[in-house]
Amino acid sequence: MTRARKALIDLSSTSYYHLIARCVRRAFLCGEDKYTGKNFDHRRTWLVERMKLLSSVFAIDIAAYAIMSNHYHLVVKVNRQQALSWSDNEVIARWYKLYKGSPVIDRQLNGDTLSEAELLLVSELVERWRSRLYDIGWFMKNLNEFIAKEANKEDGCTGKYWEGRYKSQALLDEAALLNCMTYVDLNPIRAKMANNLEDSDFTSIQERIRHFKNSKSNAKKSNLNEAKCQAKQPKSLKPFGTRESENTLPFSLIDYLELVDWTGRHVHPKKKGYIPKNMPNILVSLSIEEATWLDRIQSFGSHYGNFAGSQTALRAHAAKNDMNWYKGVG
Repeated sequence: MTRARKALIDLSSTSYYHLIARCVRRAFLCGEDKYTGKNFDHRRTWLVERMKLLSSVFAIDIAAYAIMSNHYHLVVKVNRQQALSWSDNEVIARWYKLYKGSPVIDRQLNGDTLSEAELLLVSELVERWRSRLYDIGWFMKNLNEFIAKEANKEDGCTGKYWEGRYKSQALLDEAALLNCMTYVDLNPIRAKMANNLEDSDFTSIQERIRHFKNSKSNAKKSNLNEAKCQAKQPKSLKPFGTRESENTLPFSLIDYLELVDWTGRHVHPKKKGYIPKNMPNILVSLSIEEATWLDRIQSFGSHYGNFAGSQTALRAHAAKNDMNWYKGVG
């Protein structure tokens, strides 16, 4: 049974979500269409550029992404407290980057004197916009509508482009977050569209690796402290850091890169390269067994429903929402 969106997005339980949107019928998001011979790879650029623009406007960070031929994956973090801390002027400035706004606020910005009723209306509008600027639904609406309009314009047609509403999964604990990010970053590997991480086009892991390598190269050329350069990460993506920091992902960048590479060598048997005998440190620190980890990567999409996490986390969240059971338990 389809659940109401408000029951799926619960910021009091988690700020991390896995989002998926798929094109309707045989509509192509990108890639080579074998039926028409057309190539739509340029639409991947549309999507990446648009989602990064929206992330810079909304209080929503991008932790991972993968753009496939007829669907895409996003792992995001909602920063509700950040949005609540914005001044009214900042909320207005951000909203106006995407929408026309309101005549009464235009008058206020022009320095006109407003009545008490008009000032109350301005306050109500600002708070409405503030709540929308950390709302996943509004983020996805803006992203998908923009891509649909551009694709339909290019195809010379009208009508539905996306297959219903987007799918969301709440990531209830660190293990689920790590599992989902790795699953997303390895999508091209699992689909046999690429043989290594650096060739996994339009993924966050490719972007992170390229940025990491450029940082190392720049450190050598300028004789800077290499550790400081390596610490620099793509500004448009949620950075890796430590569990203690609220503004970073709770893992180190090096540990994550090693984990995804190690996992990719297991889920893609034809891939050449050395497979380390020991599990990556990040799995050891989270007490995740090797077999369990690899099974979750292979079956993440089917193992969980709208919520992902340990059995304890799933049971607790189910009880909180007066549910007896969530997919993934047992």
